[in-house]
Amino acid sequence: MKHFTFLALTIAAIVSLAAFSAPAPGHADAASAPYVTEMPSGYRDWQWVSSAHEAGDINSIGAVLGNDTAIKAYREEKLPFPDGSIIAALHYRYVPSAENNKVFGQAQSFVPGAPTNIQFMVKASTKYAATGGWGFGHFQDGKAADAAFMKPCFPCHQKAKATDYVFTHYAP
Repeated sequence: MKHFTFLALTIAAIVSLAAFSAPAPGHADAASAPYVTEMPSGYRDWQWVSSAHEAGDINSIGAVLGNDTAIKAYREEKLPFPDGSIIAALHYRYVPSAENNKVFGQAQSFVPGAPTNIQFMVKASTKYAATGGWGFGHFQDGKAADAAFMKPCFPCHQKAKATDYVFTHYAP
């Protein structure tokens, strides 16, 4: 009887440990975290979606690009974006152009300066179900940001739920 009780308690402990170590429903585990950890190849050859300027402390200018799947969805105004859509945002310092301003005779021309970061949104509905079907990535100097840095991405993008969590509109 002692052996049976010990065996039953051991099995119960193992089952409890497994249950507590599994991710809760609706939450991603490390393998399916809503973060993109590798830059998609060929993104510099993707098509232009729009440009953006962020003033204030950020003071950046960015080019938003989309892969073929994303561009097709943008042009067809298809929401939600289909799986396989990838959107890239290349950010740079927003700096005055001394060369251009010399020609214009006044300070009026601004251009991209040093790169600051590259961000990605990757649509994979099943893999990133906990974050609206999107995986988010932020890369600085070619290195992926850690999970703590990425944590506010989806809560911010939830404000754009009506446009499938995407802020950028296609500029024809």
